Amino acid sequence: MGRIRNTIELAKTSWGVLQKDRELIALPVIGFVLTLIVVAVFFIPGLLIADLGSETDAALGEEEAIPAASGLLFLLGALGAGVVSIFFSGAVIAGAHERMSGGDPTIGSSIRKAVQRIPGLVPWALLTTTVGLIISALRERAEGLGRFLLGGIELAWDVTTYLTVPAIIIDGQGPIGGLRESAGLLKRTWGENLASRVGFGIVGFVAALPAVALIAVAVASGVDAFVVAGVLLGGLWLALVVAVMSTLGGIFKTALYLYATTGQSPEGFERADLGATFTRR
Repeated sequence: MGRIRNTIELAKTSWGVLQKDRELIALPVIGFVLTLIVVAVFFIPGLLIADLGSETDAALGEEEAIPAASGLLFLLGALGAGVVSIFFSGAVIAGAHERMSGGDPTIGSSIRKAVQRIPGLVPWALLTTTVGLIISALRERAEGLGRFLLGGIELAWDVTTYLTVPAIIIDGQGPIGGLRESAGLLKRTWGENLASRVGFGIVGFVAALPAVALIAVAVASGVDAFVVAGVLLGGLWLALVVAVMSTLGGIFKTALYLYATTGQSPEGFERADLGATFTRR
């Protein structure tokens, strides 16, 4: 509990850093919008083809080709969404690193740095998205102990790869080099990023409560105008919470990577107890 409490304090420190560069919140928003576009471009035709396949006469011999085409579009959509998500996560880390290095990041400078790291980011996005899809597919087919074990594998993958994107953005690592760096930092340090997930999860949950309450009250009122207004305002608040928490997570991850690789607390985290999160063995 002490470690999680410390992580919540570090989330507050990350918030202090974010106050200097609030425009970074726009990066997860842009990423989300582009992800929706990518999903729509591939999934809508995929769904239409799948529907067409269900109506196709088996005598035409297309019963295999149509589902295959539909599945390919779904796969491409998932991979494309993964690339967009990883790219903008990298852009947030690029902006946070610029701030912690004494600079003054902008949306443009953050995206430009992420563009420079595309040779590392895109292959990594394809790799980690593929791993996630395989694990998800296996979990759908597994039962009982098998599903539990796959959940453990998924968690282990997330923990091991936690600092891969910072390694790519900050030190110019390739996808495999970034993975090795992340795994190496996990071996040399503990503290762990699991605590950060729980701590940030608690902060996000508390921040989302007003929106949930607003939506609940609006729906309970039974008045159409209140329901629409409540759902709209509550939805916007939840979207803002997700964007802010995503940005804070990127800032926090950047600070952890810099501390783990240099042993020095980066700018903005001088008074933070990063050592309690990543403690040398």
